[in-house]
Amino acid sequence: MSPTAPPTVVIVPGLRDHVPDHWQTILADRIADARTVSPLTSGRLSCGAQVTALNEVLSDIAGPVVVVAHSAGVMTVAHWARRHRRPIAGALLATPPDFDTPLPEGYPTPEALRENGWLPVPRTTLPFPGIVAASTDDPLADFDRVAELARAWGSRLVDLGPVGHLNPASGHGEWPRAQELVRELGRIPSEASVRRPA
Repeated sequence: MSPTAPPTVVIVPGLRDHVPDHWQTILADRIADARTVSPLTSGRLSCGAQVTALNEVLSDIAGPVVVVAHSAGVMTVAHWARRHRRPIAGALLATPPDFDTPLPEGYPTPEALRENGWLPVPRTTLPFPGIVAASTDDPLADFDRVAELARAWGSRLVDLGPVGHLNPASGHGEWPRAQELVRELGRIPSEASVRRPA
């Protein structure tokens, strides 16, 4: 593949089912040759299973990759990066949840998250450029906590304003800015997988 070939976009959803009006689904439909990590039919809460599913998709791609993760998918990427060394051009990490703080009712408890391998959350510098897109009123994470994660990962923080969890439940379907941020990450050479300072 030519060094100037556009990167393959890999969509990493959270723990949700397939949602047609989610911005990740819309983005995948609009980007040629985008790949999506399919929702697991069993063991969905297993961090190890989620990491394996992501790695299987990435292992099937020969050229540069830009990862686009949302919610728990961001945590999947962070755990994947700790275990694997495949070069990544960059990652858009949208509205990561704060797994270190109890989530609202109806979401996994800290005990369940720990038992399934999500805790502790990796806090080392990611071996690829990242953009953390954070909401100021996300019910799953305080903005300042997400800013701390971005600093720990060596990623650039983008303040999205009050967009909830950036999903249909918070009134957000299409997210045009995602394409802008993906294009920005895609201009970074795939060789730029050197660790960045925190």
